Amino acid sequence: MNARDHALLIDLLRQPTAPFREEHVITTATRALERARVPYFRDPDGNIVVGCGSLADYRRRLHERGDEPLRVFIAHMDHPGFHGIRWLSPTRLRIKWHGGSPVRHLAGSRVWLATRDGEWAQGRLDRVRLLKSRHAIDTAEVRLTVNPETPRPKAGALYGGFMFRSPVWRAGKKLHTKAADDLVGVFAVLRTAMDLHRHRGRKAPPFIGLLTRAEEVGFIGAIAHLDRGWLAEARRPVLCVSLETSRTLPGAIVGQGPVVRLGDRRTVFHPDYLKLLADVAQKSLPKRHQRRIMDGGACEATAATAYGLPAIGISAPLGNYHNEGFEGGPDCRAARGPAPEFVHLDDIDGMLKLCRGLMEPGLAWKEPWKKQRELMRRRLKKYRALL
Repeated sequence: MNARDHALLIDLLRQPTAPFREEHVITTATRALERARVPYFRDPDGNIVVGCGSLADYRRRLHERGDEPLRVFIAHMDHPGFHGIRWLSPTRLRIKWHGGSPVRHLAGSRVWLATRDGEWAQGRLDRVRLLKSRHAIDTAEVRLTVNPETPRPKAGALYGGFMFRSPVWRAGKKLHTKAADDLVGVFAVLRTAMDLHRHRGRKAPPFIGLLTRAEEVGFIGAIAHLDRGWLAEARRPVLCVSLETSRTLPGAIVGQGPVVRLGDRRTVFHPDYLKLLADVAQKSLPKRHQRRIMDGGACEATAATAYGLPAIGISAPLGNYHNEGFEGGPDCRAARGPAPEFVHLDDIDGMLKLCRGLMEPGLAWKEPWKKQRELMRRRLKKYRALL
């Protein structure tokens, strides 16, 4: 990864974000697109559509005829976190958590708080209540480390998440951060768009990036976009490609390469397009990629599938998923307690290679199984006499 790409990735990972509070990630992403002269627009629900400068341009692209599918690369801009509900005192704030979280060793955990203007304060969790399912935080109080006389924003303007020694830091080829999921995917969409538009010809590449909001509470931004029906109106094939940062599992290990995601917790993905992705991975990353059903969570490929669109997925393996200390490491309070997420730079580079590979012209979109079928027929010919 070159210095420019590394700087963009670090800049994204530094941004405060939570479900429905993605504005700082949006600002960082759109500034990068503007510098690279990549067109984009915001849909009515605040998602960023990359590669088209307006809704009219987007719909024209969808209505173009073409043999190759329009590849729609999807990543989300939020990470689990909390919203302020009400002030209990000048230094105590009632909060509501949105998304997954650790459920152990929470009392006294450090958190950051931000507003639209940037990071505002720090604090510690207190009086934590879990959801009835006990899989995540429901509500809590934050004891703020601020002067009681400091002017306070409205409670509802504040949001936050777990805090560690730094928003992001590097140890060898690992990046430890408050939120890799799914800012790494956002980075991959941006870099793919920039590469394509830097080398584009007179005709726009068959690429769309979709940076979504509020994925962590049930794919809300993606659903809002899909429900408008624009992709369903396409006159050419459409393929949705989920780019995720997914919980490390046996067979999907941090540092062993990106994962050709065969499915998620909800569903398996499109077999024909998965075969093509697997062939791309074998060609571009031989022995440096992994294959697995990543059922540690669900992703936006499930939302696309529910709306009748074929979908596949690529994942960067993620340590300490949703800040829960599954793997431990620096700044982990205790096993399964709050911990920074971590990813590996080689896995991110590999994800970028797979994205570029999927955009190569002339791939076997119509007949991804042709070579496999020819192999099967040769095998049949060899053994037919024994039938």
